[in-house]
Amino acid sequence: MSATTTHRKAVFITGAASGIGLACAKRFAAEGWFVGLADIDVAGLRAALLAVGPANGSVHALDVRDRPGWRTALDGFVAESGGRLDVLLNNAGVARFGPLETLSDDDCDQQIDINLKGVINGARAGLAPLKATPGSRLINIASCAGLYGAPQLAVYSATKFAVRGLSEALDAEFAAHGVAVACVSPWFVETPILRAGSAGGNAVMADVLRAGGLPVYPVEDAAEVVWRAAHGKALHYLVGQRARQMRFASRFLPGSLRKQLRSRSSPTA
Repeated sequence: MSATTTHRKAVFITGAASGIGLACAKRFAAEGWFVGLADIDVAGLRAALLAVGPANGSVHALDVRDRPGWRTALDGFVAESGGRLDVLLNNAGVARFGPLETLSDDDCDQQIDINLKGVINGARAGLAPLKATPGSRLINIASCAGLYGAPQLAVYSATKFAVRGLSEALDAEFAAHGVAVACVSPWFVETPILRAGSAGGNAVMADVLRAGGLPVYPVEDAAEVVWRAAHGKALHYLVGQRARQMRFASRFLPGSLRKQLRSRSSPTA
């Protein structure tokens, strides 16, 4: 069975082999959508396809840094989906945890190349099939680290600030093409990113967060917000109560927030 014969709506998701991407794939497939699963983890993609149901999607090996790879993956997906691309979800991302001086050049470059350049590549490659699908939407995953700079996540924060700015600019640009844009900013959720160790140390980000009394939300919470973003009219969406608190503090209590973050040695956003 294919989306062509069922006329289903279609979503293409990067970083779909795990974390938020996989949770979103399951959510959309459960609602009857045809799902394009894209990731560099080929074995993970095979497992993800089984999780959503082989009749509900297709797999596409993709490194989001690879511009020609984007075109190949989207061409293959649109051929499977009957020409539709209702939602492109730019979700793939990485984080390197630790003070800036402990990060390697590769740590910095990977975050910039995947988290920011990868999103730009997706927006550029996806525009044509999005324009060809009435009512389509581009959804970019940012972070609460894009609301206020997070200590020990400096480069990651910089990329997520950039994704928010990019989304706001594209919301204006893509409107002329009938393509809506949304930016989803989760508080920390239970993904492989949080299991990464710190540069030059043994601390794991999830453990540091919980030791500091900070919440970590399930991936299903993020998937639900992405689902709402796919159907809503807003530009910005937040995941988790802590995210809403962070937005309030960054707007109305910036001095207090700065003091709080400077007093901590762990990431808080």
